[in-house]
Amino acid sequence: MKLAALWRHPIKSHGREALTEVTLSPGQTMPWDRRWAVAHEAAKIDGDGWAHCANFSRAAKEPSLMAITATSDEAENRVTLRHPDLAPLRFDPDNEAQAFLDWIRPLMSEGRAQPARLVRAPGRGMTDSDFPSISLLNRASHDAVASHLGREDLSMERWRGNLHIEGAEAWEEFSWLGRSLRIGEAILDIRERITRCMATTANPATGERDADTLGALRDGFGHQEFGVYAVVRQGGTLRRGDTVEVL
Repeated sequence: MKLAALWRHPIKSHGREALTEVTLSPGQTMPWDRRWAVAHEAAKIDGDGWAHCANFSRAAKEPSLMAITATSDEAENRVTLRHPDLAPLRFDPDNEAQAFLDWIRPLMSEGRAQPARLVRAPGRGMTDSDFPSISLLNRASHDAVASHLGREDLSMERWRGNLHIEGAEAWEEFSWLGRSLRIGEAILDIRERITRCMATTANPATGERDADTLGALRDGFGHQEFGVYAVVRQGGTLRRGDTVEVL
């Protein structure tokens, strides 16, 4: 098995970014993955720290967000966002949040809680899991879902994972629960399956809902899960093309 792709999402649900390598630290999320999240005006957040995804603007409720791509400049603490219907935006999320809120507003539906502020969880990313996680996806499982839907063009990016693995059997990743993987210099402990939501029904190129991924999972495979969450036990650098070994 090999590591086929690496992705991170600097602002939760607001842009994906491809990487060629990354260095992981024990017990931490991928650097700059879900570093910020967009709290909406109905959020119930008490202070800083991790919070449930229901407090944030997200693609499960607003599919147009799926079409955002991102590029990060860590040295300058800036993120550049692009969407097919908007001009690019380059900004500092810690100091120029209003520029982002103004930029994203045209994509938001009326009658829904609007984006209000950018927040962070000190020391970790704002992942959907309540523990700092890295998400792993199996390309063969994706191909199985695409085949069930009759959609050869189904993009794997709609699952919004961190690490894409190729060379495994379809759904083999579920057998890794309680075991560990060595990828490059790092060792990851596989913790739990990822339950999926409506975000995956949206096309990451257009931001339009165009595939019943949840129905495909339920009807074709008897569950609503895709991918697994892992915890970094041993840190180190991962590079695209690295061998993946089950320990």
